[in-house]
Amino acid sequence: MSKLFTPVTFGPLTLRNRTIRSAAFESMCPGNAPSQMLLDYHRSVAAGGIGMTTVAYAAVTQSGLSFDRQLWMRPEIIPGLKELTDAVHAEGAAAAIQLGHCGNMSHKSICGVTPVGASTGFNLYSPTFVRGLKKEELPEMARAYGRAVYLAREAGFDAVEIHAGHGYLISQFLSPYTNHRKDSFGGSLENRMRFMDIVMEEVTKAAGTDMAVLVKMNMRDGFRGGMEMDETMQVAKRLEQSGVHALVLSGGFVSKAPMYVMRGRMPIRSMTHYMDCWWLRYGVRMVGKWMIPTVPFEEAYFLEDALKFRKEIEMPLVYVGGLVSREKIDEVLDDGFEAIQMARALLNEPGFVNRMREEENARCNCKHSNYCIARMYSIEMACHQHLKEELPPSLKREIAKIESE
Repeated sequence: MSKLFTPVTFGPLTLRNRTIRSAAFESMCPGNAPSQMLLDYHRSVAAGGIGMTTVAYAAVTQSGLSFDRQLWMRPEIIPGLKELTDAVHAEGAAAAIQLGHCGNMSHKSICGVTPVGASTGFNLYSPTFVRGLKKEELPEMARAYGRAVYLAREAGFDAVEIHAGHGYLISQFLSPYTNHRKDSFGGSLENRMRFMDIVMEEVTKAAGTDMAVLVKMNMRDGFRGGMEMDETMQVAKRLEQSGVHALVLSGGFVSKAPMYVMRGRMPIRSMTHYMDCWWLRYGVRMVGKWMIPTVPFEEAYFLEDALKFRKEIEMPLVYVGGLVSREKIDEVLDDGFEAIQMARALLNEPGFVNRMREEENARCNCKHSNYCIARMYSIEMACHQHLKEELPPSLKREIAKIESE
């Protein structure tokens, strides 16, 4: 018997099935506020049968913004988010929101201040100088996460997902690659986990007994000098002790190893086509393939590492990474994971979960060109197979070449 369409419980929350729309950045929030496009997309996924859909990457402070079209949690956007959660609930799904802070991956023109991170330095991703957060600033930053959870409850969300991976702020404190601090928040792993600890204390206090708390974390940073499994396993065990209801197991650094997160090849011409800044457009077109090296895609590409966590961790675990077929999803669930997350498959086909209910051999039609990711840095994420506008021939050729590889 397949577990896929059986209920699953995370703390106070029970989902109708074991599927979750992962918190892939939608880029549908102009003015850092929810739009009708964001509501319509999540409603379509909910109507398509998902157990829970996750609104992506909401910044807990203005300094945590890394994109113009990214959510920023503040009281004035709550009515718009409440409309979204009401729409999702009306379709029978639960609603979650991912909360985080980008740390050093921003620019003053976007976040309003000199970007902050675990340590002072220069970030080529923006590019910009970065100011290391002072020790006395960290408790207030942690409280910002807690305030964001309170706002999420007010907006009607059933769960929050705290982003502690992919090279964002919590991950920057955890990783020796980005944490060069000499105080009690740097050095040993115990010290590097300290900021995560105070954030989770604020989050769990704010979540109370009626909201589920998930955490997305890295199993590996994906490059030499980053975190490896000997340390990330300890991070997982610390989170298990903190009262978290589930871990979402991922990997990679957006600024250092982006395709380790997403796999496949980045379509550089498609990416630069949507950029407004002319010098950035030409710069990325010239050096993009070296800045964003290809990592081959295979279905369920994080599974081998995730199984090692399954052996060591007793709490519920959510698998994410390269799921596009009912067959592989059933395999992952049979391996002992409580639920699975998908993003690109649901962008390609919002009703994929309902189709899996009808077809044991269902497979989505995503061909992994990563066009959707390439455009999300500038405009809304969208699958090239469902665009209303006609793509330029050069982009069509690039996509066809990648899909044929």
